[in-house]
Amino acid sequence: MDAYTKKIEILRVANGEAIQREDYLAVEEPMEIRLIYGPPDRRKTKSLAITMRTPGSDFELAAGFLVSEGIVSARSDIGEFRFGEPFLDSSGKSNIVEVELNPAREFDLSKLQRNFYVTSSCGICGKASLEAIALVRESTAAMNDRNPMVVSQATIHQLPEKLRQHQANFQQTGGLHGAGLMTALGEMIAVREDVGRHNAVDKVIGSQLLLNRFSLNKNILVLSGRASFELLQKSVLAQIPMVVAVGAPSSLAVELAQRFRITLIGFTSSERFNVYTGRERVADLR
Repeated sequence: MDAYTKKIEILRVANGEAIQREDYLAVEEPMEIRLIYGPPDRRKTKSLAITMRTPGSDFELAAGFLVSEGIVSARSDIGEFRFGEPFLDSSGKSNIVEVELNPAREFDLSKLQRNFYVTSSCGICGKASLEAIALVRESTAAMNDRNPMVVSQATIHQLPEKLRQHQANFQQTGGLHGAGLMTALGEMIAVREDVGRHNAVDKVIGSQLLLNRFSLNKNILVLSGRASFELLQKSVLAQIPMVVAVGAPSSLAVELAQRFRITLIGFTSSERFNVYTGRERVADLR
């Protein structure tokens, strides 16, 4: 058992028979993200968000969140990460992550004047998020127009199963979302799980930022569930040109994908998928 799961005793009832047995739950706990920014002689601390997440990969989660909010765009924008005080999670680590912003990186607090409380189920999409998207709109849309990436239909069909094979904690609990980053050939780059689908995406994006591999314009984001506006927003900010979801997209997700020339695919399985936008990146479509 790890930080992702918790073992409990349950009573399972089936066909009128009750059986005492062990079961595993997906862990959900709060995490606060604090940003330390400003000139070296006038550093300030700002509490940015409290998100309900599954403990683990906390620095990646914080890094991905900063990307998704348009605060950072490269590893060099961030100095260091550390756990703050005072309160601890179930594994004994702090539930506060402090991120030191590079003093050379400008941070406009006025663009983040909203209450950052992010739930594990859906997150918040507000004015600040839309403004962050607008900052990269022209460059991202233009980049995607020039992006020659093409993915075979056979590869797309295989993506959900490849993601599931790397979701060990979902198989144990049934309560975690998964997000995977893959190449155009369907090769796995990174997979992360979380009780929040937006957290899982932030973790997988943050993992690449921390490895200084933040050039994702040849990669595919694979989602274990539906494709919401917020998840497409994160794809735009990370400049990911293709999103493949097991579930359905929302209307706003499709509109955002159209606006930024992202290929959006939903209801993906070994037998079928729906192409909502960007069909030019899917090979051999008639």
